[in-house]
Amino acid sequence: MSAIIVNGDLCTRCGICSEVCPMGIIVPAKKDVPGAVPETNAGACIRCGHCEVYCPAGALIVNDRPNEKEILLPGAGELSCGDIGLYVKKRRSVRRFAEEPVPKEKILQVLDIARYAPSGGNGQQVQWLVIHDKENVHRLAGLTIDWMRTLKNSSHPMRAYVPGLIAAWDAGVDPICRRGHPISSSPTSRRTTRLPRSTHLSALTHFDIAAPAFDIGTCWAGFLSMAARSSYGPLLEALDLPEGRQYSYSLFFGTPKYKSYGIPRRNPLKVTWG
Repeated sequence: MSAIIVNGDLCTRCGICSEVCPMGIIVPAKKDVPGAVPETNAGACIRCGHCEVYCPAGALIVNDRPNEKEILLPGAGELSCGDIGLYVKKRRSVRRFAEEPVPKEKILQVLDIARYAPSGGNGQQVQWLVIHDKENVHRLAGLTIDWMRTLKNSSHPMRAYVPGLIAAWDAGVDPICRRGHPISSSPTSRRTTRLPRSTHLSALTHFDIAAPAFDIGTCWAGFLSMAARSSYGPLLEALDLPEGRQYSYSLFFGTPKYKSYGIPRRNPLKVTWG
């Protein structure tokens, strides 16, 4: 089966498709022959879509669900430097949430954006686990505290922070997932793929950046992630990941209780040029 479908009447033989192909498998177009992927190289195509979206004439389609091709109209999705700068700079870690849970439909909208995060070889192996029930979130937080109790009198780097976090929990405060917060999420991958951590963090970062546009506040769930990545059995059992999947990292999120009205200061930019 052909990896790409080329419309010879539309192809201008500009050669851009062969230049942008990360696998280098598209034969450069000639004066009378449009670019194409030889049958012998079709298996090497990673369906990244570079050739399709960079073609100025719209002359080719990646032969992977070709009926789903989405046309990007001129100017669609473009943001000014100032707008994107302010949008990213005003992003805050949110730890105080309103009682109303984020509707599942809105979560799916953000996850639909996050699935466009880059992955090695366009593998797209990341899947998501969303904990939408308040009681389940609180249970995961409690199991994380139980893991912290095992760190007392140990040499773990967290040992200095553990007493204060446990004391807060015992006093009725949730320092893990913030009690009352309705949702937590984790990307997961097949154990056999050995995905680099950057693949997961990239997917989570896409969610993190897109979420505020949907009035969703996020915060990285470091304590929960440390407990899960340490293979703490009771927590992994409670996460109940699908068969063959493994935990990576988490964000917790919800509807922000308060709005922010400014951008905080940060350390000056430091750059080393090579």
